Amino acid sequence: MTERGTLEGGLSEPEELEPEQGSLDLADPADTWTVADWEAQAAAVLRKAGRLGEQDADDLVWERLTRTTLDGIGISPLGTAALLDGLRTSGRPTRQGDWDVRSYVDAGDPAAAKLANEEALVDLDGGVTSLWLRGSADYATVLKDVLLDLAPVVLDGGDPQAFLAYARSSLAEGRELHPATNLGVPAADATGELARAAQQRGVLAFVVDATAVHDRGASDAQELAWSLAAGAAYLRTLTDAGLSVDEAAGLVEFRYAATDEQFATIAKLRAARRAWARMLELSSAQGREQRQHVVTSRPMMSKYDPWVNMLRTTVAAFAAGVGGADSVTVLPFDGPLGRPDAFGRRIARNTSHLLIDESHVAHVADPAGGAYAVEKLTDDLAVAAWELLGRLEEGADLDAEIAETVARRDAAVARRKRPITGLTEFPNLGEVLPERDPAGADTTRRYGAAFEALRDRPVASKVFLATLGTVAQHTARATFASNLLAAGGIAVDVAGPTPGVDDLVAAYDGQAVVCLAGADATYAEWGQAAAEALRAAGATHVIIAGKPADYADASCAMGVDALAFLTSTREKLQ
Repeated sequence: MTERGTLEGGLSEPEELEPEQGSLDLADPADTWTVADWEAQAAAVLRKAGRLGEQDADDLVWERLTRTTLDGIGISPLGTAALLDGLRTSGRPTRQGDWDVRSYVDAGDPAAAKLANEEALVDLDGGVTSLWLRGSADYATVLKDVLLDLAPVVLDGGDPQAFLAYARSSLAEGRELHPATNLGVPAADATGELARAAQQRGVLAFVVDATAVHDRGASDAQELAWSLAAGAAYLRTLTDAGLSVDEAAGLVEFRYAATDEQFATIAKLRAARRAWARMLELSSAQGREQRQHVVTSRPMMSKYDPWVNMLRTTVAAFAAGVGGADSVTVLPFDGPLGRPDAFGRRIARNTSHLLIDESHVAHVADPAGGAYAVEKLTDDLAVAAWELLGRLEEGADLDAEIAETVARRDAAVARRKRPITGLTEFPNLGEVLPERDPAGADTTRRYGAAFEALRDRPVASKVFLATLGTVAQHTARATFASNLLAAGGIAVDVAGPTPGVDDLVAAYDGQAVVCLAGADATYAEWGQAAAEALRAAGATHVIIAGKPADYADASCAMGVDALAFLTSTREKLQ
């Protein structure tokens, strides 16, 4: 049904992004700064930080500051017009106006059917415009008083025939299901019979749910490639069943995840549309646009300091809207703790309302379009996903590639190269978590799962934070060490200002593990004497915050494998 081809072939050339006639010059005519000037200024900062040598050329700043994604795509530190040279794809989001605010209603537990109905009605009354309904066969209870002609319902794991039967009995004469209603059948289970049933009712029938691989740890390009492969298989199935490509494309919705990596999410959604448009073009379709339902990422969330999840989901929802999503679901911040309460659901639905009605994010079509860095990242992601799609068609093992991605991400999280605020960074051991019914907790493996496991088992013993010298001398490393230890569920007893060894030992209270924290000059002056005195007083394991030292058993500094360090330290405290 589809022919093999390249992503580039057949697409229109990228549009020239030039100022309109009569537009104002943004630069001051007296501004004579050049790229070389920027390189020189950036190089000076990197030399001061020790990331660039005195003899290194200034233009090495591009290499030093370029960040590489999990897909191996380089993110330039500065967006320039040169990034538009050689782009291979083009296209813009097509949604106009507000996106559909879709709430998630979990009715998978039959005992929770009435509660699910209450949640759905409150959400609809609070401004939600559609429902994403997980599970349930008891539609009469779950959807009681829901006006199905006004509020689209998207099923997830439900019984489509039972839902259609309920709709027939509940809709008033002359009223039909909302056309955005979706029977929610996975694209892999598509049949001609279901397609025709949906056509008869004027609704959608199928979903390509790429969050399934995102939740397993897939990268952006892997998520896109999986969705394209699933979409291609779906088109083949339905065309074999007698539908046209256009008919099949008109019955499916794609579901993607939005993370707190703002620009990557915007680019991913823009790239998804371009790649799907190319696939339909190769299939001789007549310009069907990809319908996107975007959900805030489950694995990016954290069980600890869950309030930070509000910030994560806000950024993710913003990126989804800017990226052109047709429908956006913001998952409640307290989902990792259990079934979200009314407050969590209210914050979730209001996030979209604030972005749409107060920030007016939806009032501009494709607001990221034309931004050099976003256009380049969109193009790179589309090309990477298409290349992976080709390899999948030839038998590549996506599971193995996702496993490699998970390992790389876990290693970066372990070294805190991918920080998670409230968990790996700035943890609060004294926090009181909101109480939720744990039976309803989201069980998706989160990016910070290894650190959450440590926090789930706090150790009773504390580390003695041996602060050497004045507060000014030790505060930087003491703060670093205490935050690092807290990320592993380890509390500290702080010595306070200590002019010398005797004062330090006087503050010591027999802890098995001690951590020296001070300035390099202080270490050189009396660090070894402090370690020896603490060992004599009963310490069995000495850590130094900073560079390794012969008189210490371990060290901790920026870039340390925090997970390995914390696991080892906890063993010493047992």
